[in-house]
Amino acid sequence: MNLLHGVGDFFSLDIGTNSMRIIQLAGDEKTGWTLMRYAYVPIEQKLTSDTSELGRKHLSEAIMGAVEQAGIKTKSVAVGLPASKTFTSIVETETLPEKELEKVFKYQIDKYVPMPMSDAKADYVILGPSPNDPSKTEILVSSVAREYAETFLDTIEKTGLNVIAMEPEPLAMARSLAIPGAVDANLIVDFGEKSTDLVIMFQSKPRLVRSIPGGFGQLVNAVTSGLGVTEDQARQFILKFGLAEDQVEGQVFKILNPSLDNYASELAKSVRFFQSKYLNGKVGGIVLSGYASMIPLFSEYIEAKTSIPTIKGNPWQLVRTTPEQQHALMPVASEFAVVIGLSERSND
Repeated sequence: MNLLHGVGDFFSLDIGTNSMRIIQLAGDEKTGWTLMRYAYVPIEQKLTSDTSELGRKHLSEAIMGAVEQAGIKTKSVAVGLPASKTFTSIVETETLPEKELEKVFKYQIDKYVPMPMSDAKADYVILGPSPNDPSKTEILVSSVAREYAETFLDTIEKTGLNVIAMEPEPLAMARSLAIPGAVDANLIVDFGEKSTDLVIMFQSKPRLVRSIPGGFGQLVNAVTSGLGVTEDQARQFILKFGLAEDQVEGQVFKILNPSLDNYASELAKSVRFFQSKYLNGKVGGIVLSGYASMIPLFSEYIEAKTSIPTIKGNPWQLVRTTPEQQHALMPVASEFAVVIGLSERSND
């Protein structure tokens, strides 16, 4: 099992805060992908937060149920790791022949992992020549606490599955949402329940990976408190009225504006940092995913705040689906960015 590598005949599993997603695709990067099997299973938040032996057993049972629902036969699975549990960075090193670089970097990776190597699982991917300096090579390094990884791995493998790869969720998300053939850099944003993952893609490679605290749950709490409604009602208000100032007397917008203003500032800060490092790397667009693509007028709000063209991402852009599949997936299609990205992994 590797942190970043591992391919073949497999399916992908993404365990979120409120739901579990499974995807199996056929095809490849060159010929395109076809959706073969899938499952979307709502779960309670406590299912993933309960680290007791009983809690892990219940999670294993839920995974087995989702796999059975999808009709998956293979035992090989690629899984996503939450950004909050991983550390990912892009580093530069002297350019060497690839085999020599791999041999050398294997003994240098500890310099880029924020914990003793005895406590970590780490892996890396050679991205290629730096856009700034062709004499330098950029390498993506990712690590996760060994204890967390082994516990997570054990929970899944107790179902009889074989984990062939674990990948940080932001990297998988960016793979499915990246705009094919984009000349300018793009900031890809996944607005989740508890946090927001940001990846800037440039020349088809991730160049900046961040995770910032605060997600949709924070907005729900603000509306719950501000309007004196239940959490379920707050969710409905946000997803129905969004940032429309002419709905419910603009109350939802007024309550959310301070939080979203800070959120937009974080996006702008990431863009400035990227453009200060890559002098020829203009960020030409922002791509929204998760709740950011579900809240009405969210993309318009971000575009106005950042002055960067902003669109709702489509993780299914390279996946062929039948009309029946499209109809069944329509209510939850935007939640599949991570799991589709895991399934679009290359054999390279």
